[in-house]
Amino acid sequence: MEASSPSAGGFLLWLHGSRATGDENRAKVAPYFAAPELASSIRLSFPTAPTTITAVACYGDEPITAWFGISEVPITAKTVRDEGEVLKAVEHVHELLDREVAAGTDPSNIFVCGMSQGGALAIASVLLYPKTLGGRVVFSGSVPLSESFSEKVSSEARKVILLAVTYAKIFQRWILILNDENSGQSADAGIVVSWNG
Repeated sequence: MEASSPSAGGFLLWLHGSRATGDENRAKVAPYFAAPELASSIRLSFPTAPTTITAVACYGDEPITAWFGISEVPITAKTVRDEGEVLKAVEHVHELLDREVAAGTDPSNIFVCGMSQGGALAIASVLLYPKTLGGRVVFSGSVPLSESFSEKVSSEARKVILLAVTYAKIFQRWILILNDENSGQSADAGIVVSWNG
């Protein structure tokens, strides 16, 4: 199947945190892109997590909208995660990205952003995507996969810049594993990190 002509401008995929929805985040984030020069050059997408997770211990077993289960808050280095759920959420994000690329958007004009759990999903999704995207911006997120996931990070994904606006303690730990200093090129994983926290 032939891809359509390239879509002009950029594409920003925003992933909400747990207990939120895409529409709630659109109401908060989209106004920052309302200036005519931005509105005409950047397409925004605010999907809602496809499932409502039930029995989430950290929310008193209250059913919530989430990309994957959360066993405890705060998240620490010892927090047990269901990586199968995380990878299912990553596949969902990859489907969204693949559709945008198939529509003709240059991958270097695609940015994946997220808040909290959405930030964690943004990190995992971009690191496991086979093409070099424009970047990822994370607002208080953590790496939701075990340390062994770095073996699955493609050389293309290692080129994608990460801007961490604020970050949780565990996120800082992971960045120190992936990156020798607070900014620059990682010696271990080859991932470029930019800090603003």
